[in-house]
Amino acid sequence: MIVLKSKDEILKIKESCKLVRDVLDLLYEKIKPGIETRELNRIAEKRTAKLNAIPAFKGYAGFPAAVCISLNNEVVHGIPGKRVIKEGDLVKIDFGILYNGYYGDAAFTKIVGKASQDAEKLVKVTKQCLMSAIESAVIGNTIGDIGYTVQSIAEKNGFSVVRAFVGHGIGRNLHEEPQVPNYGNPGKGPRIKKGLVIAIEPMINIGDYAVDVKKDKWTVVTTDGKLSAHFEHTIAVTENGPEILTA
Repeated sequence: MIVLKSKDEILKIKESCKLVRDVLDLLYEKIKPGIETRELNRIAEKRTAKLNAIPAFKGYAGFPAAVCISLNNEVVHGIPGKRVIKEGDLVKIDFGILYNGYYGDAAFTKIVGKASQDAEKLVKVTKQCLMSAIESAVIGNTIGDIGYTVQSIAEKNGFSVVRAFVGHGIGRNLHEEPQVPNYGNPGKGPRIKKGLVIAIEPMINIGDYAVDVKKDKWTVVTTDGKLSAHFEHTIAVTENGPEILTA
């Protein structure tokens, strides 16, 4: 768990998160029908190198790419390849950077062109889950308050919350304590303190919350084949409330 104390630490992790946003904004613009997912990965690697940073995911536990790109019923950890993005796809991009010894991590979901009303609602609600969860990350609350916020909004809208994968602390390591589930009970879990840095990342499904891992040993998919959406920000808890570092 990282609790920021010095101004130097704060500035370093902010800079890393700023670079994450730079790359994600570029990728968002490039996602169009006809582009291969491996081309998006190439763009991300080229941009990261230009920023003199290191892609956090490449080589992490053996992951073979810089970016996780997951389509439609894929939840997270999709491996870029020859797949071509099509009209109506839900494209989830998850990306992290290591810069000056500190990590940043964020994700978004983009609907390519037109999609079903259910898909539109799923993306809107998942983003709402993230932003409301961030608002609950204040001094004195608990990690359970964050999860409860996500779960309440998702289930109120008829969706389910992935339980097998969760958010996390982040800082000098990509994944640190505490784990930040997207479900839970208010008042439960570790107490949120000033300086805590965490990645909050709701993964919300249209159907059941159960997931499987494909034969590539990375790509997580919904077991019922229904759509999933994913958003993520790295935030820091301050005395004035949560600050979104990857905004």
